Amino acid sequence: MSHTSRFRTAASCALLIAPLTVFATACDGDGHPLSAQPFDASGQVALNADEGGKIDPDKPLEITAKGDNGRITDVTATDASGRYLRGELSADGARWRSTTSLAAGAHYTVRVSTENEEGAPGLRTVGFDTKAADKLIRVKFGPDSGTYGVGQPVTAELSAPVTDRAARETVERALKVDSQPRVDGGWHWVNDKTLHYRPQEYWPARTRIQVRSSLDGIKVGNGLYGGPANSLKLKIGDRIEAITDAAAHVMTVKRNGKVIRTIPVTTGKPGYDTRNGVKVVLAKESFVRMTSASIGSSDFYDLGVYWATRVTWSGEYVHAAPWSVGSQGAANVSHGCTGMSTANAKWFFDTVKLGDIVQVVNSGGSMMTAFDNGFGDWNVDWAKWRQASSLTPVGSHVESTPVDAARLRPQI
Repeated sequence: MSHTSRFRTAASCALLIAPLTVFATACDGDGHPLSAQPFDASGQVALNADEGGKIDPDKPLEITAKGDNGRITDVTATDASGRYLRGELSADGARWRSTTSLAAGAHYTVRVSTENEEGAPGLRTVGFDTKAADKLIRVKFGPDSGTYGVGQPVTAELSAPVTDRAARETVERALKVDSQPRVDGGWHWVNDKTLHYRPQEYWPARTRIQVRSSLDGIKVGNGLYGGPANSLKLKIGDRIEAITDAAAHVMTVKRNGKVIRTIPVTTGKPGYDTRNGVKVVLAKESFVRMTSASIGSSDFYDLGVYWATRVTWSGEYVHAAPWSVGSQGAANVSHGCTGMSTANAKWFFDTVKLGDIVQVVNSGGSMMTAFDNGFGDWNVDWAKWRQASSLTPVGSHVESTPVDAARLRPQI
């Protein structure tokens, strides 16, 4: 039966007006080729994977119909992770060729559907493996699994630099962040090896976040393939915000928008002004030794400081400062940190968690930098944040200099 006659048969079935039993007999009879079980099409199609051994993932998968007695009608190729391999079938059904790269070190299952010159369906299922990659790029997500504040960004550290825009697109598409409730967010290339992810606004309180990578085996470029990565689960707690008005010498602490404590404080004196802007709690240290030498201050001090909550890697803390209680709420006398009474510092230390927001306003200091001294991510305008995504059609990448370990010293 020719293709033309087969199509006419289908049309006559569609137009037939008859009782259901007659329709079923006319269209679904055992003799109709489309009702038959697919025959084994092993002799009808050939794959370049038939050559044996593991396949080079840098080469496309090609499937061809043998002879003139049939054609390919459909191809489905998936790896063990369930990822589909896209491809293109020629108009005459004689050839199918993959249009995206095979994954390295993967096992594929290919289902090739055919039909012969009689219109009968055929099927061939083939399994094959691809060679492992010589060069892998790995991803390490941060922070560690746990509960964090609403300001905590997600980080991705790559084991090798990625500079090409197309390669960056491949990497970024493979880094998945899912949240409940769902919020819109985006990755930002901090530099060639580091990405940060955040929503436009702070995470909603009690959000659940799952971070994963589908980069494993995927070609990034120039013989470089993605490696496996551990997934990450984060929980967001209550929305804790500590807002310090340096001019008024007071810190206001809120939980889920409600003020829970107002604290008299002292911040940086002229020449040591506390940085303005949004910072994120990085660590909590019950005791820290702080010295003038650590920040190059001409004012000598060597102090043991208690209940220290770190907000920058260069040494800015919120901490107990019993020596300045007389100035707290009235004047700024510190070397950049936010000082308060021991009782208030202990309460603050016990109340906040990593990822909580500590914001300073009305200080004479500069703005907190975005990436090189902690998490200043929230000081980046959302439009500018999105411009540093490789998936933004037109954008500029914001680079930053890695933190010098010698700068990671405390200041009071």
